[in-house]
Amino acid sequence: MSAFVYHFSFEFRTGIRNNTLLLMNYLLPLGFYLMMGFVMPAINPLFLDSMIPAMVVFAILSAALLGIPDPLVNARETGIFRSYKINGVPAASILVIPALTTILHLLIVTAIITATAPLLFDAPLPLNWLNYVVVFLAMALASAGLGVLIGVISSSTRMTVLWSQLVYLPSMLVGGLMIPYDMLPEAVGKVSQLLPATQAMNAFRGLAMGGKADFAPWGSVVALLFSGLLAFALAIYLFSWDSRNATRRGHPLLALLVLVPYAAGIFLLA
Repeated sequence: MSAFVYHFSFEFRTGIRNNTLLLMNYLLPLGFYLMMGFVMPAINPLFLDSMIPAMVVFAILSAALLGIPDPLVNARETGIFRSYKINGVPAASILVIPALTTILHLLIVTAIITATAPLLFDAPLPLNWLNYVVVFLAMALASAGLGVLIGVISSSTRMTVLWSQLVYLPSMLVGGLMIPYDMLPEAVGKVSQLLPATQAMNAFRGLAMGGKADFAPWGSVVALLFSGLLAFALAIYLFSWDSRNATRRGHPLLALLVLVPYAAGIFLLA
């Protein structure tokens, strides 16, 4: 337990001292939040109604998808994981601790956004705080799990950019952050349900912000939780200690199984 706590403390401090992680965990989400707060209400006044959940989802995606994968790949390529293995550090700890520290950073960022948005931009606060926390944790789990899985299956840091952007960019465009789900064409809306951002925005709207959900909001929470747990399980299964080890226990395409809970939701959630 003491080793776990020490490792957790080290990773948390790294998230503040490392310039790249500091950018992804704090500077990018908070800077984007301020920019959108000053610009978007003038363009679309309705944006204020979903500003807090949208900026929280953006912060989660930025920290998890852009911040988690690269350090995992770098540690594997430089042989750090080999030293962990020699010293008896389990693979689960190597993958879970960066996710937990990222979620802790996100709690701080979320608190800043939630506290300042009503004061700076007159954005409405959540009506149900318990559900707000539940949806945040479900989204954070799903995104952190996806970030860890991307780090495990990527053969290089360049590949982490590719895989991360395949989720990150569509989330910005059709994930409900800028354009409401009900304004999307029906076919695009169905495809967007494969994105954790869409599920989180639907759950935030229906369960926390007092709005009308576009499909079953608790179903979105369940899909996020199952996808997150599945992502961690797949990451542990596919984990490789050494970049020079060409053999894997499974094919990297198994990572696509994280989409199963979302794909099921397309047919089951209404």
